[in-house]
Amino acid sequence: MKIKTITKLLLCAVLLFSADTFAQLNAPQGSQQATVSQKIGISDVSITYSRPSVNDREIWGKLVPYGMNNLGFGTSTAAPWRAGANENTTITFSHDAKVEGQPIEAGTYGLHFEVKPDNTATLILSKDADSWGSFFYDQSQDAMRADITTTTVTHHELLTFVFNDVQANSATTTLAWGEKAFPITISFDVTAIVLADFRAKSKGQAGFQRQNWEQAANFALNNGGDLNEALGWIDSAIAGKFFSQKTFNNLQIKAQVLNKLGRDDDASEAMDEALSMATIFQVHQYGRTLITNGKMDKAFEVFSLNVEKNKGQWPVHYGMARAYSAKGDYKAALKHLNKALVNAPNEASKSRVQANIDKVKKGEDIN
Repeated sequence: MKIKTITKLLLCAVLLFSADTFAQLNAPQGSQQATVSQKIGISDVSITYSRPSVNDREIWGKLVPYGMNNLGFGTSTAAPWRAGANENTTITFSHDAKVEGQPIEAGTYGLHFEVKPDNTATLILSKDADSWGSFFYDQSQDAMRADITTTTVTHHELLTFVFNDVQANSATTTLAWGEKAFPITISFDVTAIVLADFRAKSKGQAGFQRQNWEQAANFALNNGGDLNEALGWIDSAIAGKFFSQKTFNNLQIKAQVLNKLGRDDDASEAMDEALSMATIFQVHQYGRTLITNGKMDKAFEVFSLNVEKNKGQWPVHYGMARAYSAKGDYKAALKHLNKALVNAPNEASKSRVQANIDKVKKGEDIN
């Protein structure tokens, strides 16, 4: 029994010693870690990296050698620069993307550069995102390579990644350190991603809401989606499903889809039905849209319809003023603006009408 007890005590002592031996203090690193992210459309890009300082050192060609190098550690004998310090710099894409015009699948990648002395560099994204720095770089794990041109910038003491030039479908992320910057262009097929997301979600709770089908059809209409698919979605919103309800909004979307499909008669029929259900303000806004699209005669017809349906109400006179102004008949426009001014419901409305009266008197179009 004593031997067993002694053995247990020795084992506990060994385990305690081992734990103490391998315990590490959670202390800050010299090059602190950072993460920068950007949403493009509905997709996310994030970069995690460590931020060394210049600290009066000669960076390019010295601290960061040009070309591929044997760093004297790890398995790589021809390693690129790790685009930071410490662990692997990584970049994560929530959806399939394009980097410098080349396709890259959704996921996380190691981000490296082969820096060259002639103001160029080769961007390398590696499938190996977990190794330490570039010491274990393996070219067979490359997901993509792209040649880029570096630029000269004001001094950045700390290595910095920033997203700039953010557009609807793309953004440029730039690594800047010292006076050198490495721009990378990232883009997504936002329309395809948004519509694929809707298709997936429409099989769940989101598919029970009429407004989601309307929104998807409208997005496809205005962003280059499949118009026949959009027509099917808006038809579902209008009729045939337990959530369907015919409204001015979905009939107007249907009319626009049909118009883009070249089915002009069907589009007119859908829009006529929409206008029969429209409020005074919906008719007014549709008339303004027609003017914006250069359809002056149709706009005049729509504003006149509003007068017939809503006699004596101030927005109809405001609409007719816009219709006459679009045709260049400022005398008639002024007549309707004066009527609108009398009937305007509040000071803010009166102020807007008066501003347009002043413009018409100077011979200026109010649209």
